[in-house]
Amino acid sequence: MKRLIKSLATIWRLARPYFFSEDRRAGRILLGAVILIELSIVTINVLLNQWNNRFYTALQERDWNAFVYELLFFCVLAAAYIMLAVYQLYLNQWLQIRWRRWMTAYYLDHWLAAANHYRMQLLGDAADNPDQRIAEDINLFIERTLTLSVGLLSAIVTLSSFVAILWTLSASAPFQLFGTTFVIPGYLVWAALLYALVGTTFTHLIGWPLVSLNFRQQRFEADFRFNLVRVRENSEQIALLAGEPAECERLLSRFGRIVENWLLIMKRTKRLTFLTAGYSQASVVFPFIVISPAYFAGTVQLGGLMQTASAFNSVQTALSFFVTAYRQLAEWRAVIARLDGFNINVEKAQLAAKTKPVIEVVPKDTQRVAIDDLLVELPHGRLLVAARDIAVSKGESVLVTGPSGSGKSTLFRAIAGTWPFGAGSVNVPRGARLMTLPQRPYFPVDTLRAAVTYPAEPGTFSTEQLRQVICAIGLPALAERLDEEAHWNRMLSLGEQQRLGIARAILQSPDYLFLDEATASLDEPAEAELYRLLAERLPGTTIVSIGHRSTLSAFHERGLSLVREGDHYRVRDARDAVLEAAL
Repeated sequence: MKRLIKSLATIWRLARPYFFSEDRRAGRILLGAVILIELSIVTINVLLNQWNNRFYTALQERDWNAFVYELLFFCVLAAAYIMLAVYQLYLNQWLQIRWRRWMTAYYLDHWLAAANHYRMQLLGDAADNPDQRIAEDINLFIERTLTLSVGLLSAIVTLSSFVAILWTLSASAPFQLFGTTFVIPGYLVWAALLYALVGTTFTHLIGWPLVSLNFRQQRFEADFRFNLVRVRENSEQIALLAGEPAECERLLSRFGRIVENWLLIMKRTKRLTFLTAGYSQASVVFPFIVISPAYFAGTVQLGGLMQTASAFNSVQTALSFFVTAYRQLAEWRAVIARLDGFNINVEKAQLAAKTKPVIEVVPKDTQRVAIDDLLVELPHGRLLVAARDIAVSKGESVLVTGPSGSGKSTLFRAIAGTWPFGAGSVNVPRGARLMTLPQRPYFPVDTLRAAVTYPAEPGTFSTEQLRQVICAIGLPALAERLDEEAHWNRMLSLGEQQRLGIARAILQSPDYLFLDEATASLDEPAEAELYRLLAERLPGTTIVSIGHRSTLSAFHERGLSLVREGDHYRVRDARDAVLEAAL
C-alpha cells in the first residue's frame, strides 16, 4: 500500500503541471471528452447486456417480430459504439500530442536552463541518457497514463454498473448443486470476485520482477544507442587508431547486456502469459459453469443465461483489470521511475547553483571583471584554485598560464557562471556581454549560416557580413556554402572549426572574450593572424586567453599565472610576481 501511494503521488507530480499550464483549457476539455466517451461506451455495454436477454429469449421462443426488432436495435447500438470508439481514439491521440509537446518543451527548458545540463554531468547524476528520457519516456508516460487511467475508470464504472445487474440475476437464478437450491445473496458477484482475486494474486506474484527488468532494459538500450552515436561522432579518431575491433567488442559487450536482460524478460513473460492466457480462456466458460445448473433446472431461460454470462464476464473483466494490464503496468512503472529520477537530478543540479557556499556571478556598476576571495572547488569538494583581488579592466588583454590540470579552464567556467562549486564572487559589469570559446567549438547540425551565427537568431547577420568574416579568418572556400546543411564538427578539421569559432566571436562582438586555448590547433603564424584580426575587429573587447605558447605573450598586455600552493593552485598577477622577485 505504501508503494502504491508513493507511485500515485509520483504520477500526480509528473502529470499535474500540464493540466495547470497555459494549455490547461484544451487539455482538460480533451481529457473530459475522452472520459465522457468512455462512460458512454460503458452505458452501451449495459444496454447490450439487456439486449442479450431479449434477443436470445426471442430466439428460444421463435418470436420473429421480436427478433427483427432486436436486430435493428443492435444496429443502432453498434453504430453508436463505432462512432464513439473512433472519436475516443482520435481525441485521445490529440490530447497525447498536445501533452507531449508541452511536456517536452517543459523538460527541455529545465534541463538546458542556465547550464543545468552541464552541472548534472559534473555531479555524476543517475539520470542516464536524458535524450531517451525526453524523447521516449515522456511519450510512453503519456500514452500509458491515458490508456491505463481510462481503462481503470472504465473498470470501476463497469463494475458498479454490472454488479447491480449480477446481484439481481443471482436472486432470479439461485445457485443449484446436485439438485439442491442454495440461497446465497449475490453469489454470482462473489464468484466473479473470487475468480478475479485469485487471478490478480498469482499474476502479481509471477509478474512483479518485470518492473525492474523493464527499467534495466530501457537503460541498456539507451546506453547501446549512445555508444553507437559516439562511434559515429568519433569515427576519424577510431579509424586513425585502428580501433574498430576494440569498438566492436565494446559495442557487442553492451549489446550483450540487452540480450541477457531480454532473456530474463522472456522467461518471466512466458510464465505470466501462461497464467493470463489460461485465465482469459477459463473466463469464457467459467460463468456458464456457475449459472448452468440453474438453467438446466429450468429456473432461468436461455436469454437469462446469456445475460448472466455477459454480466458475469463484464464484472470479472473489470475486477481483472490488473491481470490483463500487468505488462503495461510494469512498463509504466519503469517509465515513471526514470522520469522521476530525471526530475530529481534536474532539481539537484539547480540547487547546486543556489545552495551556499557557491560561486556567485554578481552584476555591478563597474568597468571591470573583479574576483574577490574566490575558491574554485571540484564537485566533491576538493579545492582546486584560489584567487584573491584579481581584476581585468575594460579593454585589457590578459594571458592566463599554468601547468596542465591546474584549473585554468575551470576558472573560466566559474567566471562564466557555469561552475558553481566553491565559494566567493565574481563581479562583472552590469549589462556586459561575456563570451567563452572552448578549445573544441560546437556547431549545430544545420546550415553553415546557422552554425557560424549560433546561438544568435537566424537572420541576425546579413549574407555579406558572414561571407566577409569567413574570408577574413582564412576560409574563403566556405564563404559560398552558407546554405549548405551538414555536420560541421565532423566535416571540418579542428583548426578550421577554431577559425569559425573566431568568426563567431567577431560577429557576436562581446564586451569580454575568454579564449580557452581556442587557437591551439593552428600553427603559430595562423594563430598570430587571428589575434591581429581580433584586435582589429574588436578594438573595445577585453580578451582573456588561456595558452601555453610563448608567442601569445606578444598579443597580451598582462599575464596571470596559476602556481601551486600546497594541494591547490593560486592565481597570481605576473606584475606582482615581478615585483616580488625584485624585492
